[in-house]
Amino acid sequence: MTESLQLRVHGADTANATLIHLPGLHGDWTLLGPFRAALGAGARLVETTYPRRPEWILDDYAAALETALSERGIRHGWLLAESFSSQVAWQLLGRRESPGGGAGLEIAGLILVGGFVKHPWPWDVRVAHGASRAVPLWLLKRLCALYGKSARRRCCATPEMTAEIEEFVRRRTIPADREAMTSRYRLIRRADFRAVARRMRLPVFHLSGAIDPLVPWWQVAAWLKKDCPGFRDSRIVRRAGHNVLLDAPDESVKQIRAWIDLSKTF
Repeated sequence: MTESLQLRVHGADTANATLIHLPGLHGDWTLLGPFRAALGAGARLVETTYPRRPEWILDDYAAALETALSERGIRHGWLLAESFSSQVAWQLLGRRESPGGGAGLEIAGLILVGGFVKHPWPWDVRVAHGASRAVPLWLLKRLCALYGKSARRRCCATPEMTAEIEEFVRRRTIPADREAMTSRYRLIRRADFRAVARRMRLPVFHLSGAIDPLVPWWQVAAWLKKDCPGFRDSRIVRRAGHNVLLDAPDESVKQIRAWIDLSKTF
C-alpha cells in the first residue's frame, strides 16, 4: 500500500516553467506518459501519486502536497489539476488564506484539466460513487483491462508508456486502491469551493475534452467566466475525452505553453 504522497520530477529548475501535475480520481501518474513526452525539456514537470488513504479529507491531500514539495525544494509552479484534483488545488489555494497555510510555495496559476469548482451534477457523482462501491472486482478487472488495451493502442508510442498503462491497470484492481478511489467521490460530493474561486486573482485556465460525460465543461466554463475574477481562458479540444492530456497530449502542451507565455510568469 502506498502510505505517503509521492513526487517524481522531470527537468531542471532552470526550465521556463514548473508544472505541478495533480492526477484524476485514479490518483497516480500512470496515464501521464504521452503528455510528458510531448512536453519535452522546455518545462519542469512534477508528477504526483496519492497514498491509498480512504480516511483522508481534501486538506490532508493539500497539506501532504505542500510538505512533499517543500522537502524536494520546489518553491514555485503552476498547478495542473485533473478532474478530482481540481478540488485538491482549490483546497491548496484556500489554505494560502489561512495562517501558516501554503507557506513556502509560490503558485503562479491554476490550470483545470477536466476540472471544476463545485461539480455541477451532484446526482451524477452520487451514481458514480454507488457504482464504484457496487461493481464486482472481477468486472472491474475486465473493464480496466479493456481500457488499458484501448489506451495502449491510441497513445503508447514507447515501451515506457506501455509499461505505465499496464501499471495503471494493475493498480486499479488492488482492493485498497479501489477503496481510496471510492472515497474520493465522497470528497467531491461534499466540496464547494465557489467562495475561494470568487476571491481568486491568480490566473485560472480551463482545459477539457469535448467528449466528456463526467464533467459538463460548458457549465464549468460559464461559471468561471461569470464568477471567478482570475479566469482567463477556456479551451475545449475536439475528439478528446475526459482525460484530455492522454487523448490529445500535443494539443494540450501547445495550449498550456501559450497560456503560461500569455501570463508572463516564466
